[in-house]
Amino acid sequence: MTPAPRTSGLSRRHFALALPSTLLVSGCAAPHQGTGRPGDPIVLTLLSHYASGVLKEALQGPVDEWNAGHDRVKVQTKAVEFTDLLTTFMVRQAAGQGADILHPYCLWNGQLVQAGVLRPAPREYAEEIARGYSEAAVDSASVDGRIYGYPTEVQTYALYYNKRLLREAGIDGPPRTWRELEETAHRTARRDRYGNTLVQGFGLSTADDSTTVGQTLALLNAAGGRFVSEDGRSTAIDSPAGRAVFELEHRLVTRGASAPGVNVYKAFRSGQVAMVVSAGWWTGSLKALMGKDYRDVGVAPLPLPETDGKRATLSTGFMLGVNTASKNPRAAWEFLRWLNTEKVNVRGTTKGVKATRMSSLQVSAGSLTGRADDMRTLLGAHSDANLRPFLDALAYSVPEPNVPGAQQAKSLLRKNIEALWTGQQSVDQALRTTRRQVDREVSRSW
Repeated sequence: MTPAPRTSGLSRRHFALALPSTLLVSGCAAPHQGTGRPGDPIVLTLLSHYASGVLKEALQGPVDEWNAGHDRVKVQTKAVEFTDLLTTFMVRQAAGQGADILHPYCLWNGQLVQAGVLRPAPREYAEEIARGYSEAAVDSASVDGRIYGYPTEVQTYALYYNKRLLREAGIDGPPRTWRELEETAHRTARRDRYGNTLVQGFGLSTADDSTTVGQTLALLNAAGGRFVSEDGRSTAIDSPAGRAVFELEHRLVTRGASAPGVNVYKAFRSGQVAMVVSAGWWTGSLKALMGKDYRDVGVAPLPLPETDGKRATLSTGFMLGVNTASKNPRAAWEFLRWLNTEKVNVRGTTKGVKATRMSSLQVSAGSLTGRADDMRTLLGAHSDANLRPFLDALAYSVPEPNVPGAQQAKSLLRKNIEALWTGQQSVDQALRTTRRQVDREVSRSW
């Protein structure tokens, strides 16, 4: 059942839950939103994590275009670092200073809906979103079957591999099964005579959620498993599929093909990791940092436990939605429709190539949206073959669960995966502890 939206402040508990991470951005003054009287100017605020670099510039472009073409409704962007974003949403909402338009990580949607922060999409917008995006993207932007916004950035997971390292080990191509993955990992791994890792065959790394939880959940999905049950009230990882993933990762570490203490982001681009599972956003970063060595990078669909298995992987994403506290929801939804559904000519391409402004924005930043039609058009125009496996995965990816408590559940899973990799827990202990801790987290009343 979808909780009724609330327009007033958050409870003390919600406020407290928002506080543990890094706290507040500077400048919490309430943004000017116009008077709301008929005919008066409206200024919509949009709060995102596009705080710097190419993403900030990419978002500001269409916002400037909107402002130049609309006299009455203007849009003003506000940004904080991603690590501060959820806290900022919650604290500003509690203070009555929430932005009109929010750009949350979809993992948080259940918590934000439960807290009365996100407004459901009106029916005509929800129908438009359901028609225009992949199923995984729509599910990510939904809570209890109700759509809350336009999917923006969508990340699917696939296997990155270093062609040169595989070739030097006498391997023709990327693995298609877990057995081939283990064999390739062991044949490409190298250590010096003191036992120090020179090359990881398969990159397991505790660098961040993406390298720890993301790749584990991608492998879990590929094995037919799920992290959280369909009703969102318990974990489903303590299953044959979950055990198979934990045992695979445990073998890779204990038999010397993986070294979780190494930062895989740095090591892969330096030719010190043969294979790693990660999301599509990494291609843009690798291309920029590796220069001519990027030609050694290949991307393939995630290997499956068996050759004839059903393909699946993880998808994560962000969306743009409207705050329940916005005084101008109609104007906010209309801006989002203009940004996310109106097809316009793509700059730098031949005449007649059209895509939405959001899709062009994401591809310019090396990312994808959940609009497969746009992605085929844009990737045809910007032909990095390494992005295609991520595009293909839009058709079969499984969205990250976004139930209330999902962020806390993800943190608990990461803690137990790291304990498994570092030998602090056995496979049995890691599965049992994850089940107990996550069940307690997602089953409690939020």
